[in-house]
Amino acid sequence: MSAAQITLAIVLAVVFLPLGLAKIAAAPIMRQAAAHLGMTPGQYRVIGALEVAGVAGLLLGPAAGPLGVAAAIGLALLMAAAAVVHLRHGDPPVRALPAVVLAVAALAYACVAVSVG
Repeated sequence: MSAAQITLAIVLAVVFLPLGLAKIAAAPIMRQAAAHLGMTPGQYRVIGALEVAGVAGLLLGPAAGPLGVAAAIGLALLMAAAAVVHLRHGDPPVRALPAVVLAVAALAYACVAVSVG
């Protein structure tokens, strides 16, 4: 377990946990976002549940290495898909940028976790 791994896990958790919970709760802003992207609130809830599960995996990662790596890769794939969905719906690239940054951060976590191994 390294300081970089713990720091990345905390930073990613601070970002993903409230967003995932808001999607699960179908907060009005999340319902609007889902509608903008052509998704139902139920589909957005599934994405929120995946985000919350990813946070759990990241936070358990320092104690259970493979779980953290799997969670990080899952979150990176989820964010890559989010970037693609934004671009396909005609959003400007700047709207996809947060998802790309989060994907890179999640991959950085996976790389650090594997190197610490």
